[in-house]
Amino acid sequence: MVLSTMSDNAGVTKSLLLATSMAVVGSTFQFGYNTGVINAPQKTIEQFFNLTYITRYGYPIATSTLNLLWGFTVAVTAVGGMIGSLCAGFAADRYGLKKPMLYNNFTAILAALLMGFSKLAGSFEMLIIGRFIIGINSGINMGIAPMYLTEIAPVKYRGVFGTLGQLGVVTSMLLSQVLGLRWLLGTSTLWPLLLALTGVFAVYQLAVIPFCPESPRFLLVKMNKEDEAREALQWLRGSHYNSKEEMNQMSSEHEAGKDEQKTTIKELFTVSHLRQPLIIAIVMQLSQQLSGINAVFYYSTQLFLAAGIPQEYTGLTTVGVGIVNVIMTIVSLSLIEHAGRRILHLIGLGGMCVCSILLVVLLNLQRTVVISWLTLVPILLFVAFFQTGPGSIPWFITAELFNQSARPAAVSIAGLVNWLGNFTIGLAYPSINAEIGGYTFIIFAVLLAIFWIFTYFRVPETKGKNINEITALF
Repeated sequence: MVLSTMSDNAGVTKSLLLATSMAVVGSTFQFGYNTGVINAPQKTIEQFFNLTYITRYGYPIATSTLNLLWGFTVAVTAVGGMIGSLCAGFAADRYGLKKPMLYNNFTAILAALLMGFSKLAGSFEMLIIGRFIIGINSGINMGIAPMYLTEIAPVKYRGVFGTLGQLGVVTSMLLSQVLGLRWLLGTSTLWPLLLALTGVFAVYQLAVIPFCPESPRFLLVKMNKEDEAREALQWLRGSHYNSKEEMNQMSSEHEAGKDEQKTTIKELFTVSHLRQPLIIAIVMQLSQQLSGINAVFYYSTQLFLAAGIPQEYTGLTTVGVGIVNVIMTIVSLSLIEHAGRRILHLIGLGGMCVCSILLVVLLNLQRTVVISWLTLVPILLFVAFFQTGPGSIPWFITAELFNQSARPAAVSIAGLVNWLGNFTIGLAYPSINAEIGGYTFIIFAVLLAIFWIFTYFRVPETKGKNINEITALF
């Protein structure tokens, strides 16, 4: 709605919106959808695992083995994500942004086919491999699509376009939660279709991307194709747009950065003034992934069942989590330029810590109808506080702490740490929860308190500071 009300004079045209929808729906939707889709049908898919095991070996799978297998099924996407994120920078530098997005769709279609036909083939291995491949797809997408959105956007709206990726993630996560309801696709017969629908986003991008241009910045700066860069800008901004000023600006930025020697990953760890912000960036990424948020995103249905909420309502409560996630993402995007990054992160971590403690208390009280439904409150607030700060600020901070020469290497390390944290929670939570049940979130409460203390004493405020002022702090 925000974008549609902007005038064409501002450079926001139908062509630009088409290219934006291509990047958001075809790329960031993949990550959000496949994060949320595995949640609602957990019990149904676990039954498929068990029946497949009985068919093969003649006896049911052990509960501990099933917990570990399910955790791996959830977490293996993050393993693929690590690989994809490491490939994204190389692919973008060598081939641009359009070609990697185009060819990456074939991995999504392959993953959709493997997951969609896994039940028919009686193979949970196909499902796991499909989750791994869609993780590679998501890792590449989340490395390239935000760059594309930023580089095709008019300068004055670059911040808005840069945040559309995160909005796409939470929106598609909500979509997967709605479709996963028991009276829609979250049934014992339709869950393969639910997982396979991820291929629809790939088909949409394949259909639209031939009409969209390469990033004008890549064409001009990397390929030295001035005429093609100008044509791309005209397509994005409109036929009457004077591209001279924007072309000159891109050229000036490129010339200014030529003299800066690219920082290596080794230097980030060995040079003192680079190591300090790198430690902050890594801890900030861990504060996002080890906060316990993925225990909610991946396993909220299981969490609601443990709280005593009837199974027929767990789908709706999971959708409620998705709605809060989307609303608070929109709210946080409006807050981030008005309030400081540091204060929002502290509020988010502190609120999540309190909610974790409340959740532990409620899960271990004597079970009554009132207590069961009251458990919803700290869970929904937990998600709200996450999107207040930890949901987006670690990425803002990482980008703001480093100059242009060091930023690519720093962002690569941050992305790897982020996916590693994602994998750890996805794999470990089912087994830990099986052992200590309602006390699981006390672990997250302790971690959140540690991250809050670190943020308070070590993380600087970057709002309103230019890169020279920020780097001078170290």
